[in-house]
Amino acid sequence: MKLKIPTFTAAALLLAACGGPSGEPIERSRMSAPAAAPMMEQDMAVGEAFSKSGTDGAPVDDVAQQYIAYSHSLGLRLPVKQIEPVMQGHVAACNAAGPSVCIVTNSWFNTYSEDEASGSLQLRATPDWIETFLNGIDEEAKQANGDVTNRQTTAEDLTVSIIDTDARLNAQQTLQKRLEELLANRDGELGDLLATERELARVNGEIDSLKSSLKALMLRVNMSQLSVNYETKRNPVSQSALSPIGNAFGDFFYNLSSALAAVITAFAVGLPWLILIGVFLWIWLKLVWPRIRRKKPQ
Repeated sequence: MKLKIPTFTAAALLLAACGGPSGEPIERSRMSAPAAAPMMEQDMAVGEAFSKSGTDGAPVDDVAQQYIAYSHSLGLRLPVKQIEPVMQGHVAACNAAGPSVCIVTNSWFNTYSEDEASGSLQLRATPDWIETFLNGIDEEAKQANGDVTNRQTTAEDLTVSIIDTDARLNAQQTLQKRLEELLANRDGELGDLLATERELARVNGEIDSLKSSLKALMLRVNMSQLSVNYETKRNPVSQSALSPIGNAFGDFFYNLSSALAAVITAFAVGLPWLILIGVFLWIWLKLVWPRIRRKKPQ
């Protein structure tokens, strides 16, 4: 008896959702499990993230593996003439390690005056490279006559997102294989074939999107983020330290003229009121007060 494609399509969707009938193994495209996140020794997790088979081919229980994305921030205070060389040295070290180990994502350097400058560097690198970098930064800052102002490390657990994305990807790959088998049989009407092809195109797009998402998540795990901020270490006898005194002498006549202008303005505003008060006072003393005194009993 000939079955039409919609029936097979519905069966394929049910099988993909349920994982296949009991007792019948499902053939599906297997994607390699994401590699375990390289982490610091104190944060190494135990086991593997995805299922694996034993020696007899039977699946064994999974052991939870955490996938952690680390972000580091570092602050350096350096003499103004050391900021750019130290920053360029960090960029050169990252470029020398290669894009598979370290990538510079953003950098900038600004000079505000002869005694003040600042810079910033953002990069992504493997945890081993960043650990080596952070272990040597104190000595490097000391040699440059600077110091480390702050250190910060944050961690984000991506285990659930990675495992969930991988499971959805495997389900879509199973459905993709079933749809391809239905099209290969070519058993059905033209409209049914076109509907199956459209469904297959949708599944292929979903697979590509899930692969991209999984790749981005694993990149965050395998390559941590590092942000380095550079600021100026001020010299107490530098020109900028004495500049307020120089500015005060330079602005002496300007400030004096501003003060005199303020006094003149206040006098001009208050002069009419002074005249008016003087007139009332003269009237009171010359006309009103003498009459009041004469009316008082002797």
